Amino acid sequence: MTNLDALNAPQREAVVSQEKRLLVLAGAGSGKTKTLLQKIIYLIEEKQVSPLDIMAITFTKNAANEMLDRLIMVADRTGTYTAILHDKKKSKDEKDKARRDYVRKYKWIEGLTIRTFHSFGYNLLRTYGVNEFDNRFRIVGEEKSNEEDEFSKYIAPETAYEVFNKMVILRCDDNQYLLDLKRYVLDYLVDKIHLKDGAMPHGYKDGKFYTSLDGTKVRSKSEQYIADYFFRHSIPYQYEPVLQVKDFSFTPDFYIPAANLYIEHVSNKSYPMQGKEEQFHKGDILYAKTFEPMAENSALFNHVLDNLIRGRLPAGYSTSKIITFQDAFKGHLDHVKEFVRTVMRITDLIKVESLNPEQVLFNARADQHERVRNFYELAIPIVLEYEKYCINKSYLDFNDLISRTVSLLKNQEDITHKVRTRYPYVLVDEFQDVNNLQVELIKLLLTEQTQLFCVGDDWQSIYGFRGSNVDYIIDFERHFPESTIIKLNLNYRSTQNIVGASNEVIKNNRYKIEKEIQASKNSPHKIEVYAGALEEENVAYCMKKVRECLEEGIPGEEILFLYRRSKMFSPYFEGLKKEGLRVQYKTIHSAKGLEAKVVFIVGLTDGYGGFPDIWLEDRIFQIVKKANLDMLLEEERRLFYVAITRAKDKLFLITEKGRESSFLKEIPEMYTVRTGVPLKSVVEEVRLCPSCSRQMEEGFGYCPYCGERQEKEVG
Repeated sequence: MTNLDALNAPQREAVVSQEKRLLVLAGAGSGKTKTLLQKIIYLIEEKQVSPLDIMAITFTKNAANEMLDRLIMVADRTGTYTAILHDKKKSKDEKDKARRDYVRKYKWIEGLTIRTFHSFGYNLLRTYGVNEFDNRFRIVGEEKSNEEDEFSKYIAPETAYEVFNKMVILRCDDNQYLLDLKRYVLDYLVDKIHLKDGAMPHGYKDGKFYTSLDGTKVRSKSEQYIADYFFRHSIPYQYEPVLQVKDFSFTPDFYIPAANLYIEHVSNKSYPMQGKEEQFHKGDILYAKTFEPMAENSALFNHVLDNLIRGRLPAGYSTSKIITFQDAFKGHLDHVKEFVRTVMRITDLIKVESLNPEQVLFNARADQHERVRNFYELAIPIVLEYEKYCINKSYLDFNDLISRTVSLLKNQEDITHKVRTRYPYVLVDEFQDVNNLQVELIKLLLTEQTQLFCVGDDWQSIYGFRGSNVDYIIDFERHFPESTIIKLNLNYRSTQNIVGASNEVIKNNRYKIEKEIQASKNSPHKIEVYAGALEEENVAYCMKKVRECLEEGIPGEEILFLYRRSKMFSPYFEGLKKEGLRVQYKTIHSAKGLEAKVVFIVGLTDGYGGFPDIWLEDRIFQIVKKANLDMLLEEERRLFYVAITRAKDKLFLITEKGRESSFLKEIPEMYTVRTGVPLKSVVEEVRLCPSCSRQMEEGFGYCPYCGERQEKEVG
């Protein structure tokens, strides 16, 4: 029999509910995984549902393994499996093997389908996808994995980056594409001309800010165009050679030895031409002028340069230019890698948002910024070539596993019917993290009779940067009509001060579902907020508190350091190493789902490099998915909420005096104790006579002005 007595009222209501569309809104520490697993056991034990009819979907392999571990521990009454999991001498491989063995041992667990979204798509395509795609496909991922899992037998011999890089190199066989890519790399990844704001950046001498295709530094975009023209047409040139004719020396802009021609490009930045022209005439030197307005029309400018140069070159002079990828990007391969990584990110966004690459290019061409337009002219051909290459090689990446599964279920009615009838019970964990593709897949699995049981917390939705859409959980009833929502409001993990503080912080978010989480634990410990004047003071304070916790008998694995970005933790890592102290430490994103008795959150400062850490990403990404500043701040606040709610008993929030994070101001003082090294007063203490109020030197027993006897100072 299932032990429903161990559940609180809302948990029990969720477990026994027969609603066809049910969302369990589970606050932090409220036992959501326990509720989901109890639902599985209830269906099997009480409702006599076959395990074969139940599918539980989650996001990560670790989460799927945790579900299996908990079910095995329920089934294994001897406690042997629990001992294996907690045995620090056993390797991960040994524990993974034990999990597989125990799953096979308990047939009801083996009959369950507990998979990640990717794993579900992988198996469906492998089994039924022959009409949609080559069902002997291989997985192309971010990196080659040596880990043994269901994907390992079918990992592609090349990574996604290697494929994208190959597509760029092949595309560069087109000389025009290669030169356009080099121009983009030099302008926006090397010179970063889009960041130029009036003055020249530090490090560029003589105002030579622009880099031509052959590496020459020139003074303007127009001069860059002229230098590039020479490079593209294999015409050697000298930039700003020193010329001494008669009266004075000067530096014409360009000299073309093969044509014995000097070129002066005239703009509002040019020195007066009259004196230089007189020198050209006195020396009977051939020269020509180009003008800035010509550069506004590249076709016209090209025509002008053709007329100036071509007729003056020696007969039979070859102006064709063939350049290899390696020659073009020698010294700039790291910048090409940066370009490739950006194209990969764009590709992921296009797939998650189910967009057409050609439509994305069409939208990009309307952007007001040349940099953005140029990027997409270069990127979209690579996106299309990547897709074509992967199809040809029978490769699928992880987004393809979902999109191809969606396509299969849309196009193959017989398979869709089989899958829908195969799983009358569909359970989804961490529903707040779903993206567009995943929700589309979930909907395709449902019939009117399917029971959909989703568990999640909109307050913990922190993966918007990789495509998750919090709207699906907040507006669940619109996306899944005739649904029911049950809220789990009792936090079993944290003390009342921690829960109260987290409630107050999240109240500042507008886009959320209202919940009032209560704590099941009381504790005298308030949240300690420490603001040192220097980072060294913060580190010393944390080391002291870690030692105190260890002396109290708290194990090292129950002390957790959290931070927004890895560089925030560096001084604390060095401090712990120096002190010989042992510490869990993770970014907040990677700590989701974890808990510890003691938690330190470091780097809680305002401004650049602090937390909240809000920035509107490169405009390039806004072409695919527009960013919203308010939503970015709300996600940062949800991230802070996740960090706070990892703590079970003690929570330390570490900031800097004068740079306190705005999030700290959202925690009422009733939940905190605020400490720090006080700043020394800039006003020196002055001793005044109490009778005549005149200033006195230290040590005087009588006032030298009025003769009043002074009281002896205490202390």
